[in-house]
Amino acid sequence: MGMNVGSGSSDEPEVMMEINTTPLIDVMLVLLIMLIITIPAQLHTVNLDMPVSTPPTKKIDPVVIKIDVDASSVINWNGKPITGRADLEAKLKEASAIQPQPELHIRSHAKAKYESVALVMASAQRLGLNKLGIVGSEQFVN
Repeated sequence: MGMNVGSGSSDEPEVMMEINTTPLIDVMLVLLIMLIITIPAQLHTVNLDMPVSTPPTKKIDPVVIKIDVDASSVINWNGKPITGRADLEAKLKEASAIQPQPELHIRSHAKAKYESVALVMASAQRLGLNKLGIVGSEQFVN
């Protein structure tokens, strides 16, 4: 571990071949600090445009048409007897024009002919009425 003091033979100082990096590091640190200060603070939030909720629409109760077939196979439309097939189809055609489509609740007596019930269901389907329901079928369990 020695120290180079010089050659001792000449009075001129030796030329230094290394660069002094201390001022460069100081300038870099100042620039880095200025850069950090001038950058705007990053927000960690995401801005979303959320849709405005609308209140739910009121549920409209469907129109219910009650078709009863009694023991003597007479078809009743909301409690009123229908005279024939043409009258039944006219009433079903009127019902198919109603929007939204009404529900048909078909109730038949246990002693009613199947032909009368099938006539009502076939006519309703042919005229475009799709909301059919058979009501009171618990009487056929036994």
